[in-house]
Amino acid sequence: MYDLLRPLLFALEAETAHGLTLYGLDVAHRSELMRFVARPADELPVEAFGIRFPNPVGLAAGLDKNADHLDALGALGFGFVEVGTVTPRPQLGNPKPRLFRLPQHEAIINRMGFNNAGVDALVRNVDKSGYRGVLGINIGKNKDTPNEHAVDDYLLCLDRVYDRATYITVNISSPNTQGLRDLQEEATLRRFVATLRERQEQLGSQSGKRKPMLLKIAPDLSEHEQDGIAETLLATGIDGVICTNTTIDRALVADDPRGSETGGLSGKPLFALSTDVLRGMRRRLGERMPVIGVGGILDGSDAAEKLDAGANLVQIYSGLIYRGPRLIAECVDEIRRQQETSHAA
Repeated sequence: MYDLLRPLLFALEAETAHGLTLYGLDVAHRSELMRFVARPADELPVEAFGIRFPNPVGLAAGLDKNADHLDALGALGFGFVEVGTVTPRPQLGNPKPRLFRLPQHEAIINRMGFNNAGVDALVRNVDKSGYRGVLGINIGKNKDTPNEHAVDDYLLCLDRVYDRATYITVNISSPNTQGLRDLQEEATLRRFVATLRERQEQLGSQSGKRKPMLLKIAPDLSEHEQDGIAETLLATGIDGVICTNTTIDRALVADDPRGSETGGLSGKPLFALSTDVLRGMRRRLGERMPVIGVGGILDGSDAAEKLDAGANLVQIYSGLIYRGPRLIAECVDEIRRQQETSHAA
């Protein structure tokens, strides 16, 4: 069905098409028509972060900022769904247009700027949802919160989402909030993560249930910066890392009319860069920490390659825009096939 609808959706402005697609998924879910939208992936269980995932293919944050569409997205066959990024207070994000397709490169540029309805709205949406799968909640800071007080925004969000999330992702790597990536500097990052870890343990003790916390990092990191992040991850005892967010590198889309748009680039051009960072972080971390690989997965072999590079799980986003929901089952099937081939060898 998506192959028939895609030309119509691509004829619309990108953010309009995004909203219309999510609305259509909601309608299909309420009408019990999801079987015409996607074939649910078969189970391929994975254990990571102390969580059992039905399969290793998840939805990356950014598609559903406020958990408005959690039930419909959860019915597509994902092994887990991550919502957000959410901030303490509502914010409009950057002026429109702020979302651009680059079809010849199977890529997207976005400068959304953490547009969301605020953490309280997300919590209400999760509470009224019927979704009972693995839920990640991605947290950030408001754009007008200075970096010296950024940790306060993250602490507030952590407090509010802790009971609802299966795991929490700390996003300090979006290129669309000015200065946010400065929090990845080693000394700053160590203090920042240590403070969040302390609160995480307090919340776990109070609730009787410890929830994993992950850090999402950028792909635009030098070898030295990756060294510092890996050392911080291990020193602070955080539960895992997501490699990676979008890139500000435009080398592979310089020939595209939209290639110079400001924002984070995702999709196929991000694959090699994000996978290199993933491979580098796995080398630095060894087997001491699970890693989620995200960035540029457009088919099943891409997902399998992320696992070969060291990921325990993968997430998709831009691939959904170009391939539709069938990509989920395709990724699960290819991962299974390669695992069976490896075991038989």
